[in-house]
Amino acid sequence: GRDLICIQSMDGMLMLFEQESYAFGRFLPGFLLPGPLAYSSRTDSFITVSSCQQVESYKYQVLAFATDADERQDTEQRKLSSGKRLVVDWVLNIGEQARDICVVSFNQGVSSVFVLGERNFFCLKDNGQIRFMKKLDYSPSCFIPYCSVQEGTINTLIANHSKMLNVYQDVTLKWATQLPCIPVSVKVANFQDLKGVIVTLSDDGHLQCSYLGTDPSLFQAPKVDSREINYEEMHAEMKELQKIIREATKTQDILPESEKQRDVTVTAEVSPDLDEESQAIDSEVKAGAVPSVTVKITIQSRVTAQKPNMAVCVQAPLAVTCDQFVFDDLEPDSSETVVVSVFLKENCSPSELEGTCMVSYNISTELNPEGIPRVSQCNFSLPLKLVCFPVQPSKAANHKLTIDTNKPPISFVTIFPDFVDPSEGDQANALGFQFLTGSKTTLLASKTSQRYRIQSDHLEDLWLVTKELIHRLEEHFKNQNCKDFACTFSGSIPLQEYFELIDQHFELRLNAEKYQELLSERAVQFRAIERRLLTRFKDKTPAPLQHLDTLLEGTFREVIALADAAEENQANMFQAFAKLKSATHLVIMLISLWQKLSTDQTAILEATLLPLAEDTQELGWEETVDAAVSYLLRTCLSKSSKEQALTLSSQLSMPKDTSRLKKNITLFCDRLAKGGRLSLSTDLATHQAAVMPGGCATIPESDLEERTVVPGSTAMFASHEQTAKQKSKP
Repeated sequence: GRDLICIQSMDGMLMLFEQESYAFGRFLPGFLLPGPLAYSSRTDSFITVSSCQQVESYKYQVLAFATDADERQDTEQRKLSSGKRLVVDWVLNIGEQARDICVVSFNQGVSSVFVLGERNFFCLKDNGQIRFMKKLDYSPSCFIPYCSVQEGTINTLIANHSKMLNVYQDVTLKWATQLPCIPVSVKVANFQDLKGVIVTLSDDGHLQCSYLGTDPSLFQAPKVDSREINYEEMHAEMKELQKIIREATKTQDILPESEKQRDVTVTAEVSPDLDEESQAIDSEVKAGAVPSVTVKITIQSRVTAQKPNMAVCVQAPLAVTCDQFVFDDLEPDSSETVVVSVFLKENCSPSELEGTCMVSYNISTELNPEGIPRVSQCNFSLPLKLVCFPVQPSKAANHKLTIDTNKPPISFVTIFPDFVDPSEGDQANALGFQFLTGSKTTLLASKTSQRYRIQSDHLEDLWLVTKELIHRLEEHFKNQNCKDFACTFSGSIPLQEYFELIDQHFELRLNAEKYQELLSERAVQFRAIERRLLTRFKDKTPAPLQHLDTLLEGTFREVIALADAAEENQANMFQAFAKLKSATHLVIMLISLWQKLSTDQTAILEATLLPLAEDTQELGWEETVDAAVSYLLRTCLSKSSKEQALTLSSQLSMPKDTSRLKKNITLFCDRLAKGGRLSLSTDLATHQAAVMPGGCATIPESDLEERTVVPGSTAMFASHEQTAKQKSKP
């Protein structure tokens, strides 16, 4: 007629209460973390799973007469104590942690101890012997044994983290069903008019009562009589279906008509003028005044938008004054407006003057009141004067590019009114750009021919000015309703100068790897000296330090110096990657103008040479581009079916050097010069390999190192030695 309660604490103590009165407490031996605990009334014992991954049973009588927890003393004094030592009744090693323990006794003569492990399910006898076990191929979450209709067996419900509920009869799977959530507890209950109801509770408090329903259907579909296959008809049908699929993918819109008018639209308006008072924050640019430009972003909603969040993204080294915004729920036909400023933060020129605004929100429906997640975004372009300002043009430069057009040259007063003084009139045919980082680029317009020249001391500085020139020329002639304007490039692709930037970036990656190894070695040495010193300090008989403290201080200084050097190398690698991206953009533009690539082919070229937005030690630019170029050389730019059969490595790792990458890029440009066209279609690549003009013969490695002139084309790839000779000519 009394209630006895056993409570297990976090420190391994079992506290027993009789009604509301505390009886006694015992500490379990070898305790580390608490495990599941169950009581067996048949043997009058407590069963738990210890941190040693063992099932342990303790008799109540042994617990009652053992040494009291409040009087637990050191090992030497415990031997002199009058209380008995706490001894385990039986132990079974299961080799894994347990999720739950359950003791059941459906038969008066037999009781079983069920233990649910992380990957196994055990049924034990009263004395700890295994009655049976079942290896599970999933991660269980909870279980409950219940009485079986077949004598001598026990049914068990086991739920797992895949939202499945399995019904076992001993070790045989009898049924499996899907649950709407992952249960943390499962029981079998009997209600007034319904027996065998399965009650589950999820971790978010979702309580569900359900039942399994009908017996499974044993119907099997009869075998269909086999008939001979006409491969010619199937091949013709397959071609017809592929043609229909291609036509459907070309014309069909991704979004249905109803969603073309978006529920939430976001627009960005860039101010035409720079901010009168710069909003630049913590800029590392060494220039005197770092300008900023204001971007006004407006969000308009046609419906109720729940939890709208907006992110403003610009690529480093650019930065914004605030890049995250959280709004209250937007009502129908309402709007929100925010204003941010963009400025140059790092001390290097950006590779792109573009930004993106993304708004994420939820739209509630009748079927989903919590809301369906949606995203709206828009892009905006930043002005060139954000990163440079006009200066006097320079006559001498190390790198020069010439862009040909099919229209007479336009005065810079017309296409660059924000950089040219209007007082110069139409005579302005030279323009200088001074970047905030210190470098200078000059733009020249020919008076007699339809050409423009861009020159600078650094290859990467040509990109932004060249891009801006072509963009403004296209906009000018578009406003003049001139549809046949075109730009071409017939000079030499500056591959050797481009390869120098690749080598600089790769050398910094190698340095980062060396710094990481040295830091790891010094950290191991530092910890070893620390352990020696701690051992000396803890020793009861002090021993001389033998200059361990001096060695510790010296190692600490080395660790700090290496960390500073690694941090400086990381900053240099960031600037080198920004320069490499600018030069890569320039090479992509020159190749597209040289070979007159279409928009799709230019997109493939950009995805090949600019696959990464950020560069890391685990996945770098060199190995990624090498894999992409190698793939194109073996598919759409292959010279034979033998090359297409070659397989590429499935793992990307940092190469030892950049020689293979440079050879592949040179071969890639040569294949394009000989008539190759970029495509992701394997059928087109196979057909192109057979009909490619010039045959795309193999280029020997010795030829790659010399001056390579492409037959039938005015473009050429000059070696570094000949480039130096050309520069030295008067």
